Amino acid sequence: YSFMRVIAGLAKGTRLTELKGSLVRPTLDQVKETLFNILGYNLSGEYFLDWFGGSGAIGIEALSRGAEKVIWVENNRKSQDLIYANLKKCRFWNGKNESSYTKWKLLKMDALQAISVLEKSCLTFGIIYIDPPFENNLYNKCLNMLSGSQLLKASTLVVVEHNKKNSLEKFYGKLSLKDERIVGSTTLSFYHLKNV
Repeated sequence: YSFMRVIAGLAKGTRLTELKGSLVRPTLDQVKETLFNILGYNLSGEYFLDWFGGSGAIGIEALSRGAEKVIWVENNRKSQDLIYANLKKCRFWNGKNESSYTKWKLLKMDALQAISVLEKSCLTFGIIYIDPPFENNLYNKCLNMLSGSQLLKASTLVVVEHNKKNSLEKFYGKLSLKDERIVGSTTLSFYHLKNV
């Protein structure tokens, strides 16, 4: 059993809180390390969408590495509390007046509904991380919806964490599979816009 820690950056070494025995399946440190080795140490200027927030660990790692803005989407109350607790632990929030923080935002809603809300704010993201609950098998739906959304720009990288038994398609609309990394029983699939 390993504790999740922030690997690098401002909050390096901070131990994150996890939900005990819950449905939130934390991204293992090893997977997170592989992911961020690929994304790079410095994410300054990046807009990062952690589309199924869970414990918030992936987005917090991005914040710690200097991302310009991190948005989590999470509709489970316990997971929302967990994200807040971890933001406080890492000193990215003092627990008051959430709206005064420009670096991050937690959208408390269903993941698929969040797309139109984000489009209304005219946001585009450099990195979009998708780690839906395995059992709901939302991968195809999410990737197809994302492909048709206005959240992508030419350089957007979409990363999907999934069980390696679940193989994903090579193409979803405008998105095409660029790379895959296998870490234990987990696969990270990297998509970008075709012709980029």
